[in-house]
Amino acid sequence: MLSKPRVAALGLQHVLAMYAGAVVVPLIVGGALKLNAAQMAYLIAADLFTCGLATLLQVLGTKYLGSRLPVVLGCTFTAVGSIIAIASSSNLATAYGAIILSGLFVVLAAPLYGRLLRFFPKIVTGSVVTVIGLSLIPVAMNNAAGGQGSADFGEPRNLLLAFGTFVVILIVNRLGKGFLRSISVLIGLAAGTVAGYAMGIVDFSSVGEAKWVSVAQPFYFGAPQFAVTAVVTMIIVNIVSMVESTGVYLAVGKATDQQVESRQIVNGLRSEGLAIMLGGIFNAFPYTAFSQNVGLISLTRVKSRDVIFAAGGIMVILGLLPKLAAVTTVIPNAVLGGAMIVMFGSVASSGISILSEVDLRKDGNMLIVASSIAVGLGSAVLPGMFDRLPDFAKMLLQNGIVTGSLTAILLNLLQSGKGRAAPGSEG
Repeated sequence: MLSKPRVAALGLQHVLAMYAGAVVVPLIVGGALKLNAAQMAYLIAADLFTCGLATLLQVLGTKYLGSRLPVVLGCTFTAVGSIIAIASSSNLATAYGAIILSGLFVVLAAPLYGRLLRFFPKIVTGSVVTVIGLSLIPVAMNNAAGGQGSADFGEPRNLLLAFGTFVVILIVNRLGKGFLRSISVLIGLAAGTVAGYAMGIVDFSSVGEAKWVSVAQPFYFGAPQFAVTAVVTMIIVNIVSMVESTGVYLAVGKATDQQVESRQIVNGLRSEGLAIMLGGIFNAFPYTAFSQNVGLISLTRVKSRDVIFAAGGIMVILGLLPKLAAVTTVIPNAVLGGAMIVMFGSVASSGISILSEVDLRKDGNMLIVASSIAVGLGSAVLPGMFDRLPDFAKMLLQNGIVTGSLTAILLNLLQSGKGRAAPGSEG
């Protein structure tokens, strides 16, 4: 049994692992819509607050809501382009109206989606989990170089920081025991940030400028408005996220040594739908299961839901206390990148572990694995190849997890003539 201070430390580690991904979405959306400083600060605070609520909903679980898996929810990147497009052509109130109704759609559609899960045997889930890990590695490398588009991208000091963080995590994970080993990523992030401060690239000015308290307000940007096109667009976005979340649930199942049942996935998606509706109400974003944290579970081998519950509580507090939230933003991108390399590689390893239980010599299984990984990784690494396609097609095809999943499912159907088995059964 973990003590409360240790649970809190492990929860903070999960928050830091997903923090960059959570904060970058409001930064991108707010920047594209030219929001002022006060609006940007609210957007980030509301996002963290709702991320925390969404995670708590997922972990606690009731008869119909929550997967009760150690899953962290964060805002989905899939929705960024659509929110910007809707808000630019109309206003933010229309975008949030669409988010609210699309969340309701997810709640209602989850049971129907659950009936399709027989098309996810091990050959499919192993391929999907592998694609999740591999498609995130370029994100880690971009951060390790300083962050895509940054003025110092690729500077030797960034590479040195990333490498140093990577090495610290490996050493602590290899030589540390018990609790020390389980917080290897947190130690690596702290060591990397201290090194970054010594190199003069850690700036605490944002901490001084941040407010102490900020309370999320329903309909901060005005009462929601509704437009059919906007609603349909956001529903499509969230269908994509449902497929992505399914892969994450299955990856968490592998990382925690449990077979994920269809009921858990349905309940998890219902809670995601409710979280999306909360995002619309508090003027935040649509939410999905974050794959970043799967790698952390695999790496630390801490599988307790209490830790994720603590992470959700920490995010709620950070959303209410922007000054504390600002402290976490001083971690250099390169340091985050060094930690991500280990975590995302762990996700890919989990997928390979699932595939090791499948006989790749029979029924064209090798072709399914090869094709789904190639297509998924290709979409993730080179999304620009689809830029000339219509927005609907581009939204689907630029998501490597979705293209890899669909490729694996379709090839599995062609090979067998039907869904071979339920999730977790033999491929």
